[in-house]
Amino acid sequence: MSNASAHSRPRHANSPFRPQAEVAIEEFAAGDRVCHDSHGLGRVVSIDAGGATVDFGGSTLRIETPFRKMTKL
Repeated sequence: MSNASAHSRPRHANSPFRPQAEVAIEEFAAGDRVCHDSHGLGRVVSIDAGGATVDFGGSTLRIETPFRKMTKL
């Protein structure tokens, strides 16, 4: 079963609904200070194609891309 909202569909010209805006995904580099919604403040240790390794003080976690819950400070 596929999710209909995951695929872009043609928009009817008279539609009362606004098209969904694409969410800009931030790019991070090693050493960046970040804030994660669940884990709090941290520092990016390394970046690769699939995600980022972030040191949150008490623990080091790998955060998968896209980084929707993480923002650069």
